[in-house]
Amino acid sequence: MRRPTFDEPNFTEPVEVVFGEGATLPGIEPQPDLPDLSAPVTAELTDPVDEPMVGLCHPRIRNLENYRVAGWTHAVEGTWLRASVADRLGRVADRLPADWELYVFDAWRPLELQAELFEAAYALPGTEPDFMAPASVDPATPPPHVTGGAVDLGLGWRGIPLAPGGPFDDRTANAHTDALEQQPGPARELRRFLYWSMRAEGFVVFHHEWWHFEYGTRGWAALTGCPAVFGPTAPPGFG
Repeated sequence: MRRPTFDEPNFTEPVEVVFGEGATLPGIEPQPDLPDLSAPVTAELTDPVDEPMVGLCHPRIRNLENYRVAGWTHAVEGTWLRASVADRLGRVADRLPADWELYVFDAWRPLELQAELFEAAYALPGTEPDFMAPASVDPATPPPHVTGGAVDLGLGWRGIPLAPGGPFDDRTANAHTDALEQQPGPARELRRFLYWSMRAEGFVVFHHEWWHFEYGTRGWAALTGCPAVFGPTAPPGFG
C-alpha cells in the first residue's frame, strides 16, 4: 500500500494566484513586522489540567482534515481541541474581516499518527531538523498535537484556502514563519495577519512552520513565561 505524501491533498491556492503579484489583501490593513521568533527550549509540564476535548465547529472555520483525507493510517475523523483552545480560535474567526475564514489542516492527533508522520518525514531527504516533534511516550514531554493545544491552520478568502508563500507541511526553510519578512507582497502580509490575529488570543507560533500555533503547551509556556497546562489527552471515544 502506498504511503501518503506530505504534499497531498493540497487544498490551498497561492496568494499571488488569487490576488495577483503586489496586490493588497481585501479588508486587511498593512500589518506590523513579525517579532523575533527564535524559540527557547520547551518548558516543563508539572501540573497538567484536566480540560475536556471538544469537536471544533464554527461557522467561519472549515476543517480540512488533511491527514485523514490523505489516507494516513492512524488519522482520525473530526477536528479536536481543548475546549478553551477551541473558544479562543472561535474568537479569532469572529474578528476576521468580511469574506475571510480560517481553514484548519490538523489539530489533535493520536500518538500513533505522530509516530507515523515523524517516521515518514525523516525518511525523506531535506526535511528540516525541527520540522516535527518525536512521538514521546513520556507524559511529561508530550508532542504538542497530542495535548489538544496545537492547531495547524491558515486563512481563506471567499471559500479559497490560501497558501502564503508555501503550502501546509512544506518541509523547507521557506516554511519558517518569518521567511518572507524581506519579501514585500500579499504572501508576507497574510503571514503577518495570521500571526497577529492568533497572537491577539494568546497563541504562539512555531517559528519553523507558519501554520502551527499553540496554546497551553510546553512550547507556549517557554515563549510566554506561563506554566504549561496541557498534557497528553484524547477526545471522548479515543484511547
